[in-house]
Amino acid sequence: MQNQRGTGSVVGELMYKNSFDCFKKVLRYEGFFGLYRGLIPQLIGVAPEKAIKLTVNDFVRDKFTKRDGSIPLFAEILAGGCAGGSQVIFTNPLEIVKIRLQVAGEITTGPRVSALNVLRDLGLFGLYKGAKACFLRDIPFSAIYFPVYAHCKLLLADENGRVGGANLLAAGAMAGVPAASLVTPADVIKTRLQVAARAGQTTYSGVIDCFRKILREEGPSAFWKGTAARVFRSSPQFGVTLVTYELLQRWFYVDFGGLKPSGSEPTPKSRIADLPPANPDHIGGYRLATATFAGIENKFGLYLPKFKSPSGPVAQSKPVAAAQ
Repeated sequence: MQNQRGTGSVVGELMYKNSFDCFKKVLRYEGFFGLYRGLIPQLIGVAPEKAIKLTVNDFVRDKFTKRDGSIPLFAEILAGGCAGGSQVIFTNPLEIVKIRLQVAGEITTGPRVSALNVLRDLGLFGLYKGAKACFLRDIPFSAIYFPVYAHCKLLLADENGRVGGANLLAAGAMAGVPAASLVTPADVIKTRLQVAARAGQTTYSGVIDCFRKILREEGPSAFWKGTAARVFRSSPQFGVTLVTYELLQRWFYVDFGGLKPSGSEPTPKSRIADLPPANPDHIGGYRLATATFAGIENKFGLYLPKFKSPSGPVAQSKPVAAAQ
């Protein structure tokens, strides 16, 4: 959708009318697997990309988080921007390979294009073509996404401040709508810079040149091509990513520098104070046993049965009469 031109097209007309029309034509002419072109570079690059992005966001947020758990809005935006900028080292190479594989499906008569062919043609430095536009897209995206996600979590939290898995998924999906849609112009520019232009198509020398030529030849609406498709992709993608990340944080209870992640505190385990008091009539290692049991519960998340003393008074034995 983003690569098709209003002018200078190979056939002189638009190939796709809208996202739904694009979906139908890809399915018709390229088959079901045509919808998954560029999947291999995505599988290779998405794990380190998301790992560094989410970690940097939480790390920077922690540095600005106060002891009461609050964080200024500017710090949330800064943390998201830092996260978006840090991921470009992984994002740009996989994006350019993915885009070239996906666009290659439009020409059925040409030679078959593989990821290895794209890597061989581009070389190491060619993989970072369009990196400026990638920064222009990813930094604002994360600066919008993570603050919106954090505030959506607060709105969906229960009376105890806990957020369940379904609400985490909903918060992640809702935050993806404004983030994905508002940065679409930068994504269009990045796509035009990274795709291999065909004969007769306009070429671009950089971000500014691309912006000017698109505006002059196709008008402002061209910067919003594929917005619906981006939203329908990014919302569920980040919803699943964030709910997985949050649940893993809770299971591993990650500490990013002094404060645990908000809403990720596990259910408190029992302590020695929760156990019944030691009976002075008991002898041996009872006091040691209470500490041992509390440690086992805390370490392994077990809940051992507790002894409850009877509510009524305990009968005392009568003293034995002294021998006559």
